[in-house]
Amino acid sequence: MKRFIQGNWDQIKSRLSAKYDSLTESDLRYQDGSEEELLRNLRFKLNMDQSELMSELRKIITRSK
Repeated sequence: MKRFIQGNWDQIKSRLSAKYDSLTESDLRYQDGSEEELLRNLRFKLNMDQSELMSELRKIITRSK
């Protein structure tokens, strides 16, 4: 999970920001080692469970390639 987020965060952040107006810069701030906290906060803000969020993130990466 860490590598997935770390290696693709710029693309993920940009797409999430464009798709979900409710996300702030603070919500999308990535810090190495804090991936679980980031994902937990995103799940809360977007009202998604873990599998929904991971599916959304994978779709974003797939579209970017």
